[in-house]
Amino acid sequence: MPKRILQGVVVSDKQDKTVVVSVERQVMHPVYKKFVKKSKKFAAHDENNQYKVGDRVSIEECRPISKNKSWTVISSDNA
Repeated sequence: MPKRILQGVVVSDKQDKTVVVSVERQVMHPVYKKFVKKSKKFAAHDENNQYKVGDRVSIEECRPISKNKSWTVISSDNA
């Protein structure tokens, strides 16, 4: 089964080897038929502590690394 890949923005880099990435998606409201932005935060593994707050990154699903962390940062979109 292929691994999921999501794009988001780093909102926290205070933890060691971990960044928190906020991923936004647009969902149509069932009654008003307008698109609403929904966001969710994911803890992702950052081995070298190289990503900072505000960086746009891609994260990939991986094996559980800790209780809350089962994603890995694979690349930065700020090239």
